[in-house]
Amino acid sequence: MVGPLETMPVSPHARLVRRALWLLAGAILVFLYLPIAVMIVLSFNESRVVGLPLTGLTLDWYEQALTNRLLLEAVRNSVIVSLIVALLATIIGTMAAFPLVRGGMPFPGATRVFATMPIMFPGMLLGIAILIFMRRVLDLDLSLLTVIAGHLVFTTPFVILIVAARLQSLDTRLEWAAADLGAAPRKTIRHIILPLIWPAILAGGLISVTLSIDEFIITFFTVGPQMTLPIYIYTQIKFGVTPEVNAIATILLAAMLVLLVLGAFVLTARRRVERGGEH
Repeated sequence: MVGPLETMPVSPHARLVRRALWLLAGAILVFLYLPIAVMIVLSFNESRVVGLPLTGLTLDWYEQALTNRLLLEAVRNSVIVSLIVALLATIIGTMAAFPLVRGGMPFPGATRVFATMPIMFPGMLLGIAILIFMRRVLDLDLSLLTVIAGHLVFTTPFVILIVAARLQSLDTRLEWAAADLGAAPRKTIRHIILPLIWPAILAGGLISVTLSIDEFIITFFTVGPQMTLPIYIYTQIKFGVTPEVNAIATILLAAMLVLLVLGAFVLTARRRVERGGEH
């Protein structure tokens, strides 16, 4: 079947340009995902030396990773921190997005930039500032709680940006119609606004989980005696990275993919229910 682009009166070089763009897009995808693919392959390599060529396939590194007490503790701490950060950042960011978009604040553009400014700061600057504030001002001992506080400073602006963008595009006539029909503001938020911005809230939460697990610089300045996965990997680099790190990274990657698939499934199921309700 001939596509509509094939019959359009365009330049004779259009097909060549499209193919070149396809090749460029393919090369970019390979550049982005090839290191991840190599990491997954090397996690099954029989040799203890991380690198090619493969000397054989084995699952021993996964077994060792799942029995490494320090590594498992680091993963557990990272997961706990990321889940708490995602929950708090999603709640705080969603609540902050409402007054930024609907609060009628003076200079709304400048206010939004100020609220999301931590994204623009270097991680080292944020880490040092949070360290000084926690230790010298609040006189707190460094722990996973200070790590959570530091991650919140970094992740909450992302949630604000995502939810505020969704609120900005929301049709306010739906809220006016609800008010005209006698709905109280709480019911309007619960039954109209929140269901419509739910995909943005979920996306903000998932991004917060990813950013928190991956964050190293702020964690390095705010962590105490506990170990998180980025800190563990950093300490292991001094002695050479073992395939155990590749194995645990592959497991985390699989877990994140499952989480993304579940999120997409929940959003799809919710849209189907909403469409069924409309009919």
